[in-house]
Amino acid sequence: MKPIELARKLAQAGSVEEAQTAYTLVVSQEGDPAERLEAAVYILQFGGDYRISYTCFRELYNQGHFREEVLSLMTGAFYEPNARELRDRYERNCRLLKKYPYLFRKDFPSFEELPIRFFPYDEEGYVPFYPAEERFGEYINFKNPVVSRNFFKDLENPILADDVYSQYELEYLMDTVRRSEDVGRENHVYLHYAGWEDFCAYLPCLNMKPLLAEQKPVFLIGDEIGLYPIDFKKRFGIDYSKYSLRPVRVREVNRLIWHTQLSSHNGGDFFNEVLDNHPNLLVLPSIMMDDLERQMKQLEEAMDRAKSLNEAREIFFGWTPETVEEIYRMKGRTPKDVMVASYLNTDMAVTGLDPASRIAPAVFFQPHFENIIYKLIMDPKGNTVLDAEPLEVLHQTPFLLGFKYIKTFTPMRRFTTSHGASVRFMYYFSLRRQRELAAGEDVPTNVVSDVISERVFNRSFMVDPEDRLYKDSILVRFEDGKLNPKATFTALAAFLDLPYTQSMTYCSEGGKTADGTPFTPGNDMDFDPSPVYRTYDEFINDNERYFIEYFLRDAYERYGYSFHYYDGAPVDEAKIKELVSGFTVLDHYIRQTWWFLFRDLDLTVAEDGSPLAPEQLEEARRQVLETYVESFREKRLNHARTLMSGLRFVNKNGQPLRFMRLLEPDPALIEQPLYH
Repeated sequence: MKPIELARKLAQAGSVEEAQTAYTLVVSQEGDPAERLEAAVYILQFGGDYRISYTCFRELYNQGHFREEVLSLMTGAFYEPNARELRDRYERNCRLLKKYPYLFRKDFPSFEELPIRFFPYDEEGYVPFYPAEERFGEYINFKNPVVSRNFFKDLENPILADDVYSQYELEYLMDTVRRSEDVGRENHVYLHYAGWEDFCAYLPCLNMKPLLAEQKPVFLIGDEIGLYPIDFKKRFGIDYSKYSLRPVRVREVNRLIWHTQLSSHNGGDFFNEVLDNHPNLLVLPSIMMDDLERQMKQLEEAMDRAKSLNEAREIFFGWTPETVEEIYRMKGRTPKDVMVASYLNTDMAVTGLDPASRIAPAVFFQPHFENIIYKLIMDPKGNTVLDAEPLEVLHQTPFLLGFKYIKTFTPMRRFTTSHGASVRFMYYFSLRRQRELAAGEDVPTNVVSDVISERVFNRSFMVDPEDRLYKDSILVRFEDGKLNPKATFTALAAFLDLPYTQSMTYCSEGGKTADGTPFTPGNDMDFDPSPVYRTYDEFINDNERYFIEYFLRDAYERYGYSFHYYDGAPVDEAKIKELVSGFTVLDHYIRQTWWFLFRDLDLTVAEDGSPLAPEQLEEARRQVLETYVESFREKRLNHARTLMSGLRFVNKNGQPLRFMRLLEPDPALIEQPLYH
């Protein structure tokens, strides 16, 4: 029985939910237009998901089917119920703009004459309808938290941008570009729109009031682009040069650039050193998240304790008086405000800052965790939810979430290389801890963990489309940054909406270049490509590499890494057992570091209860350690079985995760072939 026939029978029988399911199948198929229209009407009429009907109506109209009927349905169901709100917003914006001195046209058409009608789709966005062209456009979310272009590529002249219709981006420009009075020169935001009618058509969906409050924007329509930049002294009698340069205030800083930690030894320090000393960033090296949270809490508590401005100045003696007064008198002070204030008053963070820049700086933030260990949790539908404690910490961090504009970038390094570097670091750090403990220092013990399982479970390159922290995010390959630094960092600057500056052509920390030794012991200097090709053979073998490549093969393919060890052959449980039995290098380092703990294990009796002779103790402890190492192997097999079951990764609401977008270096600037 065809789906349409089943749907009709169920509808006739009054089985509404079952009929809607069947009709949804009809809509999803590229079948008869009349049947699809029937299905969409039923779903809408009987309370199904209106978005299914909406999308079907839009597609049928654009395909030329039943246009009169479909437009009537769309207008009655989706447009007319919201037309009053759209009209009111349009007329309110027109009233504001008629009074605004830097919009030079005032002949607003009536609401009915606008060339575009916006049909609300959901609470966030609209689908435009173009009557003259008889077509519906693509969905638009005017508040989508994404900065889609490099507005601040060139800061020599006032900002000029064409056809910006995103509410989010318009507010971003107003919140980031400093007032002319604060920088002592003409510094308006010039917004150029190609056509007057189109500019007006978008006004029903925008809120102009917050954009006009400080009179920053200058609207140029069509040929008015010839006015850019305006001589404000000559045209309006305003001489901004008479104003003194003002230091950046705390609440001018609304942008956060979040440098995420995908996993250990991915080249994070390298990216920090390239972005250090940037004139438009408040930069600090990687910060342990626990330390930062503690410091921020202490600062908040100290400010709360201050009973007067003088007392606050005494407590924050090293801060500028302007910042102390601003933060002390601030209404509704937030953890984000305290974080920004601390960055503005940390010498290392402001080393490269250009105090006369046209834009307020962004905070560059790389929280560091000792390790990020993911767990795979199955939801009731059998889907897989990724969970890691550091993620929960970040999503509950008020000074992070307090930023209105967040750009996120994540460095990635070839997984096998990163793994080898991680084992190396863990081993040598464990030896260091052993020496410190032997010297009587009170430090924790460190060991090599089962990092291969941690590696294949770590899928933090897949992001939650509903996660605010990843809405505007990109992944950058470490190898690209080393081999083609100009191409890579020009593209990264464009994504981060920064100018590509001289400071990004070298590595530094706190504005100082290295004196022949790396800032972080064990790292390589500047743009030295050696770590790209280093294989760490002493710390990883081919079985371990094959295992990693196989279980992360989708990421290898997505991000352009060729396989060096996995041969593309089918892998079954027998093959996995063979691979796991060959994890001799990792198990060697686990034994080496864990023995420091097991050698003092209290074993006084054998399994039969008889006392152990002193010469038997060490062998007994080694047997216990070997049993422990063997438990890792069984866990790896279980992990492999889980991963081989065909997992579907979703967020906590059941929505599929997606691969983070890969940064593509500017092809015109490629100096060496891209790494594979």
